[in-house]
Amino acid sequence: MALLTRSPADTRLSVEDFLEIANRPEYADCRVELVEGEIVTMSTVRSVHAEIEAHLIIKVGGYIHQHRLGRIYSGDAGFVLERNPDGRDTVRGLDIAFISRAKAPEPLPNTWVEVAPDLAIEIMSPSNTVGDTNLKIDQLLRAGCPQVWIVHPDLRRVDVHSLAGMRVYREGDMLSGGDILPGFELAVSDIFSV
Repeated sequence: MALLTRSPADTRLSVEDFLEIANRPEYADCRVELVEGEIVTMSTVRSVHAEIEAHLIIKVGGYIHQHRLGRIYSGDAGFVLERNPDGRDTVRGLDIAFISRAKAPEPLPNTWVEVAPDLAIEIMSPSNTVGDTNLKIDQLLRAGCPQVWIVHPDLRRVDVHSLAGMRVYREGDMLSGGDILPGFELAVSDIFSV
């Protein structure tokens, strides 16, 4: 992840500024986020990441659609997580996100989602840093996301974060959807068996 260079005298970007900038031709083929008012470029994902994401979309997304629980998003869908008076707004891309039927925007906007997801799933890649991942988890929880799953392909584990703390699930453990996805269970080993 690399920050675009900006002068310290520049003001921080708002969500609206970011939307206008992200729609420019020079950003057409880029994956970008707005983190506390600054544009951050992201690298494309590698095959292991993409395959795990697809597998989770099939498992989690299939359950959500089967039970008509709400909307499922993938492919770094943008979520507005912070709006600050000083322009230090944050729009984060999420690998996978679920919004319950009660909270899901209708009709679906053709821009970033302004509602915190009920579940966010991030798959770690070599380009992810611990500091930025922790910041993203904090931003999601503060925005009202009840649960964040951080999937670690290299460690073959899933860290589940909530306001109550973090729990580590390893191969041999079962992930539960709890109140967010009632009745949903997934063996951690199944995530990495792709």
